[in-house]
Amino acid sequence: MKISFTTVSSEQTERFGEALSKYLEAGTVIALDGDLGAGKTCLARGIARGIGAEDPVASPTFTIVNEYSGGRLMLFHFDTYRLSGEDDFYASGLDEYFTRNGVCVIEWGRVIEGALPENTMKMKISGNGDERRFDVTGSGSVGAENVIRAATEAGCTIL
Repeated sequence: MKISFTTVSSEQTERFGEALSKYLEAGTVIALDGDLGAGKTCLARGIARGIGAEDPVASPTFTIVNEYSGGRLMLFHFDTYRLSGEDDFYASGLDEYFTRNGVCVIEWGRVIEGALPENTMKMKISGNGDERRFDVTGSGSVGAENVIRAATEAGCTIL
């Protein structure tokens, strides 16, 4: 399964995240990949808003993971860019977040590819300027039809 769509602004990327959040459940893992500035944190910000997180979302570059509470689900927002790989991820005990009954959004997911659960939703984000292309594989528990619903609700262009 592969779903591709585009967004035309950071606001639309956030709207997609907010729409997608309706379909997320405890245990959902979303791995994001793309260049610096691709929109990974924008998407996480939209998901956080959609699940009702209390605090504003910032990139967890130097802390590796930020926890957001106050909503219908906990959000665990990772940035694995500075890790040396999946062994570093396991040695840090970060894999325990996968069983904490929240949603895990992982920036730079390819760094820990082998540590990701089997049902991980993977999103590759690419593009220039304001337009971003999302290539989604492995919809996990969310389901392909719900990814398409969220993209449509946010006004994204399905490719």
